[in-house]
Amino acid sequence: MVAAGNAIDKHEQYKRVFAHFDEDGDGKISGSELRRCVAAIGSNGGGGGGRAGELTEEEAEAAVGFSDSDGDGLLDLEDFVRLVEAGEEEERVKDLKEAFKMYAAGAGDGGGVLITPRSLKRMLSRLGMRRSATECGVMIAEFDLDGDGALDFDEFKVMMS
Repeated sequence: MVAAGNAIDKHEQYKRVFAHFDEDGDGKISGSELRRCVAAIGSNGGGGGGRAGELTEEEAEAAVGFSDSDGDGLLDLEDFVRLVEAGEEEERVKDLKEAFKMYAAGAGDGGGVLITPRSLKRMLSRLGMRRSATECGVMIAEFDLDGDGALDFDEFKVMMS
């Protein structure tokens, strides 16, 4: 039941953000309103420097065009939610790729593209968790969909979800 409550809370948050940036109150967000939204969010905690929190007019219009479900050139609440959640998913995948690289480093596979029992043991040891190579192999086997004894990125994503 907690998960349903969190989903409602999140949807309410989206509604509040949407209403705040729907400057003319028409129930739609234009490209220029989206630019101001991204700039405000970026300046309040985007971090990272560079162009974080910036969106060109062309980028804003492209984002609206990509997410606009009814073809009116504007985002309604549902379009806005899909756009925000797509960005969150993109960020989550980016974070998972960074974590995957740390676990796959030193796997001996020629490029850190697989998490092996050896590389998992090494990473867990760095985190203060002592496990044998056999224990690590058992952990990997649980999510090793292709049976090669190692985890590729797609298998790692399944494991982390």
